Formats: sequence, C-alpha cells, structure tokens
Amino acid sequence: MIERFYLKDFLSFKEVELNLACGLVVFTGPSGSGKSILMESILSSVGNTSCDASVCESSVTWEIDEDKYGIDNDEINVFKHIKKEKSRFFINNQTLSRKSISNIASSYLRHLSLKDYSDFENDNLLEILDSRISKDITNLKNRYKDVFTKFHWVGHELQVIEEKERKIVELKEFASFEIQKIEDINPTVGEDEKLLKIKKEFSKKEKILSSIELANEIFNNEHLVSSALENLDIDGSFFDDTMNELRAVFDGAQERFEALEDMDIEEVLNRIEELSGLKRRYGGIEEAIIYKEEKKVELQKYEDIEIQKHTFLEDYEKLGVEVKELADKLTTLRTKELANFTKDLNIYLKSLYLRDADIEISKISYTKLGQDKLNIKLNSTELSKVSTGEFNRLRLAILAVKSELMNKNGGVLMLDEIDANLSGEESMSVAKVLKQLSKHFQIFVISHQPQLTSMGDQHFLIYKEDDTSFVKELDFESRVDEIARIISGENISNEARKFAKELLEVKQ
Repeated sequence: MIERFYLKDFLSFKEVELNLACGLVVFTGPSGSGKSILMESILSSVGNTSCDASVCESSVTWEIDEDKYGIDNDEINVFKHIKKEKSRFFINNQTLSRKSISNIASSYLRHLSLKDYSDFENDNLLEILDSRISKDITNLKNRYKDVFTKFHWVGHELQVIEEKERKIVELKEFASFEIQKIEDINPTVGEDEKLLKIKKEFSKKEKILSSIELANEIFNNEHLVSSALENLDIDGSFFDDTMNELRAVFDGAQERFEALEDMDIEEVLNRIEELSGLKRRYGGIEEAIIYKEEKKVELQKYEDIEIQKHTFLEDYEKLGVEVKELADKLTTLRTKELANFTKDLNIYLKSLYLRDADIEISKISYTKLGQDKLNIKLNSTELSKVSTGEFNRLRLAILAVKSELMNKNGGVLMLDEIDANLSGEESMSVAKVLKQLSKHFQIFVISHQPQLTSMGDQHFLIYKEDDTSFVKELDFESRVDEIARIISGENISNEARKFAKELLEVKQ
C-alpha cells in the first residue's frame, strides 16, 4: 500500500501531505478543484506518468527485487519524482530511470483507465479460471509449458531447415564454387610477399649486375692498399676482412640473379595477379584460407541437413502428441470449472445491475497456456459494443471474482470517476463491489456520487481557496456535509444532510 504521499508546487497545489489508510480511499470535491491533478501526481511519484510538480513522493510497503534493480529495501520504501529543469526519479534517494521505477511499481499498482482491455486478455482470464481449479492444474501447467517450449523450439528449427532446403541447391553450388576457386589457386601464407620480392629483384636485375661489374674493379687494386698499409706499419687485417665480406655480398647477389634465370617472369606475374585477386575479395591470403575452411564446414552442414530434418521431424511428432494430450487435459479441467466461474461472475454482475455474461471456450493454436480461448459477451453483445459504464462494471466483477482467491493487500488500484453517469442503485452496487475489493487492494477513487463516497474507509475533500487547491481528511460530521453537498449542491438541504447521515451510518 501507499502509506504517505507528499506533493509540492503542482499547478494549483502548493503543498500537500496525506497519511493514507488501507481499504477504500475516496477523493471528492467540486468540479475543477484538482482531484484528477492530485491523482496524476500520485501516479507520477511511481513513474506511471510524468508531471511538472517540484516534488511528488510516495512512501510504500512494496518489496523491491534488490538483485534486479540494485536498490536496498528499507522498512518503508520511498518513491520520488523531482522536476526542476528535467524530471528525475528516485527510490530511497537512489536514482533510477522512469522505466525502471515504473516496472517496479507496476507489480503493485494498477491505474484502471477507460476501456482498458487488459483484464479481458486471454492469458489473464485463463489465470483467473485456473486459480479456481485444484492444485493439480499447477503441476499439469508446468509440465505442459516445458513440453510446449520444446515443441515450439523444434518447430522453429524445422522452419529454418525447410527454408534452407528451398535454397539448398543454390547454397551448395555457391559453397562448392567458392571452395574450388580458392583451391584452384591453392595459396600459402606469405607466398605473395616472396613473389613481390622476386618481382622487385627482376626489375632491378640489369642495373644491379651492371653496378656489381663496375664495382669489381676494386679487387684489382686490393694489393696496392695492402702494400700501403704494410709500409705504414698498420695491421691490414681489418681491410682484408672488409674485402672478403664485400666479395661474399657480390657473390651472393650473383647467385640469386643466376637462380632467377631459371624462372619464368610471366608465371610469377600471373601468380601475383591471382593472389591479388584473392586479397581483394577476401582481405588477405590468410583470410581466404579461413573462408575456404568455413565454406567446407558449411557445405558439410548442407549435406547433413536431411539427417537433421528427419531427426527433428521425429521429435516434433512425438512432442506434438504430448502437447495435445496435456492441452486436452487442461481444456477438460477448465471446461469443468467454467460453469462455476460463469455462475459466480454473474452473481456479481446481477448485483451490479448488469445482464448475465456468456463465457465460452474455443480452441486456438497452442500457446504457453494451452489451446483455450475464453470469449466473454454481455447478453450476446461483444465487449467492444457495450457502454463504458457496463464495461467498467464488468471489469469490476472480473476483479471481484479474482480477488476471492487473493491474499490480503494485493496492491493498489486507482480509479477515476468509475461511478460517473450511473443511477443511485448502480452506483451503490459499484460501491459494494469496491468495498469487497478493498479487502485485497488499497483503492483510490474519485467519486461524484454519494453512494460510493459513503463507503470509503477514508475520505479526503479537495477544495480551492483563492485559486489554491487544498486537501483535507474529513471526520464523520464533515463527511455528512460533503455527501450532502454532492446530493443537493452548494445549498445543502436538511433532507440531503439526513440522507447523507443515513448512508454513513449504514456503512458503519
């Protein structure tokens, strides 16, 4: 529940602090006093929306998943929205995104807006129906879900295989072509660098050999240098070593170029061009070799696909049989309980002055909850065609049936003028159902009707003075005055006051 709410500087509100009770909390007041603005600010404090208030803050009893959100629980957790230049959201003074804070709150708080069909979604209706069945259905649903998950996965894999099969001839031809193209060239890592070096030496061959021939003249005068060093009494071994090293260099170069004589330069150039083509296509020689091996693995997969498909088909057929068997058992249990579910729902609908609902089970494609779809109509009328008032009362009846098996304090419901445009009897019927729901929910409701207002466990009046909105919790006598105002307007009659007092005394 929300134990405390604080608001500062939002439109006509300067500052508000509310200490909130369990059960049914009613907000009333003249039109334009700020009731919807106050409701919006409560929703904003928990990330459901964003408003321009300086501060809106809710102190709640909700448990937070500490591992998931990295927020430590306090005895009372404080949700806060602050707006200065931009909006910021906090829990226990730790910053969170609006999305995160909204996700946390959504486990506990629901704002029932007009024509919100979420309560009539098939999964939600099935969960309500299943909760009324013996515990055996829980084990059955868990078994079904496990088998269905495998069945769904195998079915997906079969679709992938069948899609590949439609392209497999083309894919195999392409993979084989790519492999053959690389194997025909049969490159080796580093080969291109060696060939480029050979090409470079070929291009310089004549120039280098000519320069070596001229440089060899130095050896003809080698003895003259040795003689001069000897006459100078200088050890000439350093000169001899240098000349020997120079001979080795020239001889090595001569041998390399002689070896080139046996090579076909055209073949070298053609080979370089082939390798360059691979490099352009694959990014490098090593990359081309890796790509070839990947294509070989891919080709092997294509060749194994028939074996895989056969295995998957066998599994899919076995799982399909098991899924159907378990789904049929779920349908049998649900069909057996459906009559009681419909009967109990119609009891609430009767108390809400609505026609009986018809609920049928039809079969759909398998989902995680089975093969069943619940279809609800009001006296054969589709939900999309019923009035807003009927729709909201039907939704209340669904929540009431659901709440019968809930633990106390299931969360917070926020409703805005759910009893608008209803007769006195209809309004009282809504009030009674909300009163029952308030055993399981803390309910915030804006009301313009005396019946619902009188049923509140806590009653706040929103009013304006000099364009500033205020909120005041009402005691018994003040509630009599406010309900009498709702009945007769600003000029309160004695009859209105008497009726208001009777409504409150009956409630007490």
